[in-house]
Amino acid sequence: MKTMRARDLALVAGTVAVVLIPLLAAAWYVAEKHQWAQEQLSKLEPRHARLLGLEAQKADIATVLAQANQSRSQYIYPAAQDSTQTGNMAQQKVRDIFSAAGLQIRSSQVLPPKSENGFDRIPLTLRTEGDLIAVQSALAVLSSQLPIIIVDDLEIQLMGGLAGANPKFAPKLSAQFGLSVLRELP
Repeated sequence: MKTMRARDLALVAGTVAVVLIPLLAAAWYVAEKHQWAQEQLSKLEPRHARLLGLEAQKADIATVLAQANQSRSQYIYPAAQDSTQTGNMAQQKVRDIFSAAGLQIRSSQVLPPKSENGFDRIPLTLRTEGDLIAVQSALAVLSSQLPIIIVDDLEIQLMGGLAGANPKFAPKLSAQFGLSVLRELP
């Protein structure tokens, strides 16, 4: 046999290279895709485990959600009442609390409701007069009410100023309350 000449050897090497280069490129592509898929699976595995945990805790989650909904119904007015009716009920309740605490109510008003995070916030404003103990008593009773009554703002002024105040008697105060109650949206 004759030895292969350099030209023939180059031709065979070129043919082998033409066949091997696409195979090597395909192998590299498959290896990269495999590595990418492994990374995606490692990212997905904790999420899948959390989902399985949530499914296993489905009954407990439903129980806690039912308790939360029941608690929410204690703190807000139901959607069955319209906002005007709810505002009037809350206004009467607040007026009764303030009168029982010893405050004289000069004016009260229910303002239009504002939708906020799935609730109607119904603002109330009250102007009252009385002494400091009566204001403190009213605030103490407000904090224990259900459905809750939120104190948005409070402005207290001394009636007649300091010059006219008699130090032997408790000063008379004028207080303006900005309150609100929450009603569930239908």
